[in-house]
Parts: sequence; structure tokens; C-alpha cells
Amino acid sequence: MSTLNILMAQMNTLVGDFEGNACRIIDVMGRAQQCHETPIVVFPELTLSGYPPEDLLLRPSIALRVDQALERICSEIEGEAYAIIGYPRRRGEALYNAAGVIHRGEIIAEYYKQCLPNYQVFDEKRYFSQGSSPCITEIEGVNVALSICEDIWEQEPAVQAAAAGAQLLVNLNASPYHCGKLRERWELVSARAKEGDFPIVYVNQVGGQDELVFDGGSFVVSADGQVAAAAPTFQEGEYAVQLDFGGGPARVMGMDVVPPRNDLESTWQALVLGVRDYVNKNRFSGVVLGLSGGIDSALTLAVAVEALGSERVEAVMMPFRYTSRMSVEDAAEQTELQGVTYKVISIEPIYEAFMASLKEEFSDTKPDTTEENLQARCRGVLLMSISNKKGLLVLTTGNKSEMAVGYSTLYGDMAGGFDALKDVPKTLVYDLCRYRNSLGPCIPQRVIDRPPSAELAPDQKDEDSLPPYDVLDRILELYVEQDYSAEAIIATGMDRTQVQRVLRLVDVNEYKRRQAPIGVRLSRRGFGRDRRYPITSGWVIGD
Repeated sequence: MSTLNILMAQMNTLVGDFEGNACRIIDVMGRAQQCHETPIVVFPELTLSGYPPEDLLLRPSIALRVDQALERICSEIEGEAYAIIGYPRRRGEALYNAAGVIHRGEIIAEYYKQCLPNYQVFDEKRYFSQGSSPCITEIEGVNVALSICEDIWEQEPAVQAAAAGAQLLVNLNASPYHCGKLRERWELVSARAKEGDFPIVYVNQVGGQDELVFDGGSFVVSADGQVAAAAPTFQEGEYAVQLDFGGGPARVMGMDVVPPRNDLESTWQALVLGVRDYVNKNRFSGVVLGLSGGIDSALTLAVAVEALGSERVEAVMMPFRYTSRMSVEDAAEQTELQGVTYKVISIEPIYEAFMASLKEEFSDTKPDTTEENLQARCRGVLLMSISNKKGLLVLTTGNKSEMAVGYSTLYGDMAGGFDALKDVPKTLVYDLCRYRNSLGPCIPQRVIDRPPSAELAPDQKDEDSLPPYDVLDRILELYVEQDYSAEAIIATGMDRTQVQRVLRLVDVNEYKRRQAPIGVRLSRRGFGRDRRYPITSGWVIGD
């Protein structure tokens, strides 16, 4: 028996970039062989294609692209190193989510994922056929079993591996982040290790892909279920660990356990990584956003600066007759604190031009939300024009609470390409602002302390139209994320009238959410891939 030198390659891949991802793999293997004796380098799930590749998997050329990338990797990895890589694999009419072991220029073992997730953000049964058998290969005298992501969440694949004589289980992952996810993984994998009586190496992808964020946090669990080594979250890199199979239970050596971040820090890091990768992977030179002097745009600006640097961020204050002096002052202070490009463009003349054009249409009517929405649309036109001219991505600033109940304007404050706060409830917005300020001056305290207002009418407050945000967010959490019915929410002590009104607003505003920009997913159920409700429906509201 021997010691295995394992390198957990916590990579940030680009979906669809087979050539680029192959080059990254080859580079990692080259570094590994220079630093470690006979390294076993474990890469994430579907490393070659990136995750999730979605309908790229249906393209006719997928098998050719995979084969070409694998051929290059096999030909350029030298020495005695082992590479364990994830990729889509065509076999006849079937396409599998596969993991292969490459050694001395050949694929010496190949495993096909058995448990295909088809819930929340996952729809792998749309693309992949299901594997049925364990895969055990001997590496340096140790029987190593392979599994992929969801396989570890079910008992059977680990049971199969143990029955086949596995002494170590290697699990490749593309497991997206939500709050508290790392602890869930630790508990689950610990249980599997004890059931199989073998250590488990869990390697996870890191990086942002559209609305998903992958937090890394690769780790090793010993056979007794103890987390014995753990890599940082939200950080790309290669992390080395040794497993000694020299007699008795395998010993895990060479790496400490990096403790999990707290929930606020993890959420902040997820937002920053999600924005950074969306902007960079889509090759935008920077971002522009409307800075209102309110708390949502203040947090969005802080995230953008952390993600991209102040030199790639432009903020635009677009005041109107209802914009308070406090808002103008606070916006200017924040941009000065963060050193971003800052412009002030009044929407007054634009608004008056629109109203003049609509004078006949609006005759014999009283002012209402139409005029309020027009203000937001004036701002949206300005931001999209700046975007077009300068090649900047517009970051919208709506939070999850607003998106849920439709407290937003189509083609106005919803106009843009990415919404960092889309899955951030309003109460969490406040907590994140306080967290960011704990790291250094950033968001003026007055922005946090003042009552929230869209400032679209005189003396307007959000609570004129909505329940207090702590009440609203609790109702939304129960309804949207936990699927409680109206009666079940009321039974928790909530006011019946408020509950029924909020649930109705959620249901009737699905049409708005369908047209909203994507944004970072942070919860178990965000608006987007997680939650797919019909717009046209006879469903009884609130059930």
C-alpha cells in the first residue's frame, strides 16, 4: 500500500470553451508534476464543457469537440501523473455525464453518472442517459472508485463502490452555491464515508455561470466521517493533500481544514464572484448603473466595485423634481468613497418631452402610477444609451422583495443586463450593507438609516404600498422558497389580509419576472431556473 498525492483542482471553467478548458487542464497537470511525485489531479464535473452546458449538449458536434479535447490532453500530459476529468461522453445514441482517468496518454477507466438530478436548477435528464455500474481502478496500489456530484447525495452508488472493493471514493462536482450549502455537503459526505468505510475526496467547481455561482470548497472526509482537509470557498486554485494507506484506516495529511465563512460573508462573496464572472466571461469592458441615493443601488455599486475595480464602474445619478437633496448628497459621497466615474443627468427635460408628446392621450385623466413609471423609463433609456455607446453592461438594482411583488417598472428600473440583487430580500440588503461597511467606509450611514423610497412622488415611502419589509420578506420566504399555502402562512401568525394581498401580487407579476434580467442565485429557490410558473393560468391565487 502507498501514499496518494492528490491535488484538488478547484477550477473556474468557461462553458462551451473546450479548447480553452483543455489548455487549463494541461497547465494544471504541468504544474502538478513539477511539485508532486506521481500526482493524482482531480478536476470538477464536466470540466471540459463547463457546467451547466445546457442545450450545447444537443449540438451535433459535441462528441467531436470532446474527442478532440481528450486527444490533446492525452497527448500532452507527460510522466506518471493521473488526471481525473469530467466530460460529456457519447456512446452510440446515448450521451453520458462521464469521468475518466487519464494515465500515460490513455483513458484507463471511465465512469458514467448514475443519479441525474432533475430538480431546482438541474435538468440533466433532458440531456444524459443514466449510468448503472461502479467504476474501480487501481492507482498506485489503491482501489479508487469514481462518482459524480448527485451520486453522493444518493446511497446506492457509494454502496456499489464499497461492494466492489473501493478503498477511496473520488467525487467530481459542479455544485452551485446557496446559503448554508457547504455545511450540507460536509454532513452528507461524512455520512457516505462512514457507510462505505472509505475516505472521500470531494472536488467542486468555482466561478459564476449566468445566474449560478459555484463556491468551490473542495474537501476530504476520512473513513470515520471527519472532515480532514478543506480548501477555501470562492477561490480558484489547486489544493494538495496526501492519503496514506499504509495500514489501518487511511490517514489524511498535508492540508488543514479552512473553516466555513459565515452566511453574510459567503453571500457577499457569491455576489461579487457572480458579477465579476458574468461581466468578464461575456467580455464587457465594465458596468454602468443608476445610483439613486437609496440602499439597493448603494449595495449594487459596492458589489460592482469589489468585483471589477472602481475604474470599470460608472454611476449615474438621474434626479427629478421628487429627488431629495439627501439622495443627491449621499450618492455623491458614495462615489467619492469608492472612486468611480460619476455623472449627474437630470431627467426633467426628457420627462417633459414625453409628457408633451402624450398630452392628447392623457387628456381628461388624473396623474397615477403612469407618470411614476415614466420617470423610471426615462432613466432606463439613458442607461441603455450609455451602455450602447460605451459597451458597458447595465446593472439593474432591484431586490428579490421588489421582484416578487412587481414593485418595479418594465423598461424602466428593470432595463439592463444583470441584476446582482435579484435573489437578495430587502432585509438582507440592509445586513449586507452593514457587513460591507464593517470592512471599511463604503455606504453612507444615512442611506442605511433612512426609510426606503422610490422617490417617484412627493414624500413617497415604500411602506405606503407594501407591508413592512420584515413582514413582507417572511411571507415571501414561506411562499416562494418553502411552498407554503396562504392558509399555512396565516397559521404561523401572519395577518390574513396582508398574506392574501402579497401572494396575489406574487402570482400576478410573473409576467414581469419573465422579462427581468438574470441575477445571482443565493437561495434554494430564486426567480429564474428554480421557479417556473405559467403567466396565463386559472390557478386560484395563493394556494
